[in-house]
Amino acid sequence: MRAAFSEALLALAKSDPRVLLLTGDHGYALFDGFRRECPRQYINAGIAEQNMVGMAAGLAKAGFRPFVYGLSAFVPIRVLEQIKIDVAHDKLPVVFLGDGAGLVYSHLGTSHQSTEDIACTRAIPHLAIYSPADRFEMKLCMQMAYDARGPVYLRMGKSDRGDVHQAPLTQANAGQWLALKPGSAGGPAFVATGSMAVTALRLAREAFPQASVWSAPCIKPAPVEQIATLCRESSCVVTLEEHSVIGGLGSLVSETACAMAPARVLRIGVEDKFSEHCGTHAYLLKEHEIDDESIRRRLAALLQGV
Repeated sequence: MRAAFSEALLALAKSDPRVLLLTGDHGYALFDGFRRECPRQYINAGIAEQNMVGMAAGLAKAGFRPFVYGLSAFVPIRVLEQIKIDVAHDKLPVVFLGDGAGLVYSHLGTSHQSTEDIACTRAIPHLAIYSPADRFEMKLCMQMAYDARGPVYLRMGKSDRGDVHQAPLTQANAGQWLALKPGSAGGPAFVATGSMAVTALRLAREAFPQASVWSAPCIKPAPVEQIATLCRESSCVVTLEEHSVIGGLGSLVSETACAMAPARVLRIGVEDKFSEHCGTHAYLLKEHEIDDESIRRRLAALLQGV
């Protein structure tokens, strides 16, 4: 998925000289092609993320299209005030790219893990949020971010979990949640975003064939009518995210259900706690009970009688 992101960004830069890439001293190998082919459109702002966002705001006001890259623990979390005041307040066309969202940087501890980024950014006015699940969604989200003409946060989680789609997506898919697997009429619906879409699809195929599966690359603006229809037509909606259960995808579905179509919503994600230990990504998924086996066990209990 990161390769698809890099390719999409390079294609945008080559087609539009106003596109600039700003990085906070990250992503060197990822951007080798960009620096080689578009060296005048590449800015390494150094380990000064707040200044980098201010720089991006100024460049956007001057007519450029800045893409600001960093680890999601820093972009957007460290620079939340600058995103709010410098960019979102004036609806500037700056795209923020948060890599390694969730628990990916597991060995580096809580300072580099980001399970609150959706919750923090959802509350900022004018800021769109995209969370692609695979390379096909990534390319679509990159085009949507460029076309938005306003501030965007694009969240990238674990990049090597495989595809959930079989072919490229089209602009007809823009802004929608995407069906990955049909289910039984009136059965449960699994809705996942980012890295958890692969998990949701695998578990539904192996253990919960009655469930439909949906990927949610668009968090904000959310397709509320589509969500309401899903709530009405499903016995329950199960949300899966490598993010806190507070303020993320599960909260979004619950809020929509309360307002438009009352439904039972089961939220699976990181509970209200920090990681207690360091280890591999797989280890931390297990610690937070969002690995395959833990989710399978929780779903079996939750869906009894549904």
